[in-house]
Amino acid sequence: MNASRVRQVMVVDAGGSNLGSVRFALERLGAEVRVSRDAAMIADAERIVLPGVGAAAAGMTRLRELGLVDCLRSTKQPLLGVCLGMQLLFERSDEGGVEMLGLLPGEVRALSGSPGIRIPHMGWNQLRIAPEAPLFDDVAQGAFCYFVHGFAAPADGTAVTAASTHGQEFAAAVSHGNRHGLQFHPERSGAVGARILANFLALPT
Repeated sequence: MNASRVRQVMVVDAGGSNLGSVRFALERLGAEVRVSRDAAMIADAERIVLPGVGAAAAGMTRLRELGLVDCLRSTKQPLLGVCLGMQLLFERSDEGGVEMLGLLPGEVRALSGSPGIRIPHMGWNQLRIAPEAPLFDDVAQGAFCYFVHGFAAPADGTAVTAASTHGQEFAAAVSHGNRHGLQFHPERSGAVGARILANFLALPT
């Protein structure tokens, strides 16, 4: 898995605590990675990664303060949202009724706890991968990835390319055109996560 042919990946500096680990995971694949909060630099990038950890309201506030909302909404190059970054791609979150980027249809909702089901969902869980999902080339059905989240998009959305279950089924990954999202942390998911990131780097621009 070598991304040496990829000239640049821009990681959006929106204040997420997983920014550094995402950057290092991409660099281990041979990518040239830059981190920026500058809209012009992000708009010119070959491909973009939007990491994030925390609450939707704080994430969107940060993007607005940095002037990045319109920039991200107008992206034509491959864009990958990770964890909160994936959630921000949707229209709304019921975490305070926040209006988000609106790049994908649907609303992010709170996971429901029950006896034996703790929220937030933290730990390894299996993927059910849809057919012809480009981010999952050479990833085995039932592969495990690492999750940390209390909110998720519904698993019945048209853009869902992988689902998982924690008390209820939810979207683990989405793809629509050049827009992609991973609810789990690929940078913490070992060889499976590395393969998924390599597949993102290999997508045509």
